[in-house]
Amino acid sequence: MPKSPSPLALTGGSPVRTRPFPTVNGPAGRTLGDAEVEAVTRVVRSGRLNSTVGTETAEFEREFADYYDVPYAVASSSGTSALHLAVAAVDPDPGDEIITTCLSDAGTVLPILAQNAVPVFADVDPSTGNLDPAAVRALITERTKAIIVVHLFGIPAPVAELRELADAHGLVLIEDCAQAYLTRCAPDGALAGTVGHLGCFSLQQSKHITAGDGGLTISSDAGLARRARLFADKAWPRDTDERTHLFLGLNYRMTELQAAVARAQLGRLAGVVEDRRKTADNLTAALAPLPGLTAAPPDGTSYWQFPVFVDAATAGADGHGYAEALRAEGIPANGGYIQRPLYLTPLFTERRTYGASGYPLTTATAPRYEEGLCPKAEELIVGGGLLVIAWNERYTAEDVADIAAALTKVHAALAGR
Repeated sequence: MPKSPSPLALTGGSPVRTRPFPTVNGPAGRTLGDAEVEAVTRVVRSGRLNSTVGTETAEFEREFADYYDVPYAVASSSGTSALHLAVAAVDPDPGDEIITTCLSDAGTVLPILAQNAVPVFADVDPSTGNLDPAAVRALITERTKAIIVVHLFGIPAPVAELRELADAHGLVLIEDCAQAYLTRCAPDGALAGTVGHLGCFSLQQSKHITAGDGGLTISSDAGLARRARLFADKAWPRDTDERTHLFLGLNYRMTELQAAVARAQLGRLAGVVEDRRKTADNLTAALAPLPGLTAAPPDGTSYWQFPVFVDAATAGADGHGYAEALRAEGIPANGGYIQRPLYLTPLFTERRTYGASGYPLTTATAPRYEEGLCPKAEELIVGGGLLVIAWNERYTAEDVADIAAALTKVHAALAGR
């Protein structure tokens, strides 16, 4: 007779893991050390903590641009601000539309509204969670000004196809690379962030590299980069030595402390991504024999988190059920990544924008933000087609073995019911 699966911890069995995993919220899960301490000390001793008088931010911009082999990089205060710089560089008129995904952090869409443009949500490829170019194509109108594509969890999005689509319609393609440092994109292995007209990165606490917060906007287009740089500094053209303001901008400047830490972190980036990929390969192999559970495609993926795509009919439960069982086994996991598609948050359903105006979501052509707008994304988020396991470069082979053992245990119990 086949051996009965071990009782799940959820139902009173012993958990696979009782020790906490390294987490990005503390030193055990962050690659930080003496170089970062020395960088902060250097800035404090210089007495120049603001980027308008210091040199760290300018050096970081130059080093990051060189790293990505692009001519322009503009530093800012957060990943959200980096995206705001990109949207501001597009310079949409009020009511213009920008097509993007509902399966992301709100930082992807807030800059659209902040520039009085209208987010239009396209559906995703259920095998990756990334934008489906066919869905994007169907939504392009004369009001469309740009596309924002997210490389979700570090999985390469189809940016070559989206760039071709953008160029054909005179649109700007913005890549949200907050989760995608050193992600490589088909067909030629180009780095995420370099295929579109603008690429945006985050240095927030949980990202591959961190300065606590911070952002970068890169481009090979001089005009877009110039406008992004001006927008980050109140549209003040300091390079011309004029005390004037060329258009409506904000203060999104990165501090010298952030830049100094980020410079030290940049030197660690390749190793961080390599370590994440190596351990992710082990878990991908462990998932292969488990019907109904599919790991992200490994080609080019840089694994901000480790996503698993769940066929509930075969796997015996959806991603939410697996997440609950895995957490009881001591594994950090959640179902769906976010609780609901972005268009079903009160921001959109109740039009909570500027006072009681609801603008720009009250324009005659604004979409109706309601359930069913992006059914494939909803299936991943709400329907449990997506299971997300926390990940970072400090995971050991033993850590990954425990995750694999827990997944195998939970699968045996749920799929065998």
